[in-house]
Amino acid sequence: MASIGFQTDFIEAKKGLTVSEPKLNATQTKDRAPVGGAQDGKLDYIHYSVLLSKSRKFPYYTATNIDGKQYVRVKRADVFDSGRDEWDEDDRAGTFQWGQKLYDAPKSYFDRGHMTKREDPQWGASYESAREAAQDTFYFTNCVPQLADLNQKIWASLETYILSKESVANKLRINVFTGPVLSKDDPEFVTRVNGVAVQIPVLFWKVIYYTTDGKALSRVAFIMGQEDLLLSRGIAERRVPARVLDTFFAPTRNLFMDYEDAETYQVNIKTIETLSGLKFHRAKEPYKDARPIKLIKKVIQAKAKKTLMRPSLNPDLSTTLDFKITNLKL
Repeated sequence: MASIGFQTDFIEAKKGLTVSEPKLNATQTKDRAPVGGAQDGKLDYIHYSVLLSKSRKFPYYTATNIDGKQYVRVKRADVFDSGRDEWDEDDRAGTFQWGQKLYDAPKSYFDRGHMTKREDPQWGASYESAREAAQDTFYFTNCVPQLADLNQKIWASLETYILSKESVANKLRINVFTGPVLSKDDPEFVTRVNGVAVQIPVLFWKVIYYTTDGKALSRVAFIMGQEDLLLSRGIAERRVPARVLDTFFAPTRNLFMDYEDAETYQVNIKTIETLSGLKFHRAKEPYKDARPIKLIKKVIQAKAKKTLMRPSLNPDLSTTLDFKITNLKL
């Protein structure tokens, strides 16, 4: 299957409901990784694309098309013939990606956290084409270190909700943009990798575009964090004192309205833009958030599980379709 990547006219091309990819600011534009000869620094995969940071070797964002009508269930153990996850480096990205050495390093209690979720591009005209699309998500260019408390709990529940309760259940075509906030204040991993200090992203965001009537686009956004876990467990150390951000947002609170922790994690797109430096395509936004960024950053932190800290495997979510998500504003 050809890796055509993210399509801007995917939701409703005939009615002009196109969604452009996020725009980088001037500093970020200079920091695009020169990958595979592509001048825009973008890597195309099956149903999704990735834009990498040259300096951080993580994605600025991934952009994914999801077709709920053509979704195909493929168990995680069946994605690869070996029955296990097979992560690989993308030759096109060269040295602008963190490979397995980061996840093998001492104190690297990280999951390889998919940015584009494995199941999201897992659709197509046949089982084999969907399976191939799932395989195409297992590149290090599409992952960022996430602790299991975040990756396998609240992040996983949000992702499964978006896919199973909305896109698949309602046979929707949606676009999902995902990424870490790449801040110069991110803490450093306590173990150097190849002699290099690795800054670990502490905030992760998702922005979803959809249409309820085929006439207009809407968008919703979420953000989650792992800073408290990284620092309290001695996995990362602050480079600078904690900053206080005093930006406030205009004070209102359906499809995408049932997420269990929505009151905590749902935010305005303006919040994502302020934190990430990216600019998103305009669309109707039903949710309004009066909280300051300072409070948002505090309340979205993943909470520790009462289990031993150890490396772990992501659960197979392909059959876990019963998440209840309340208070979500779409």
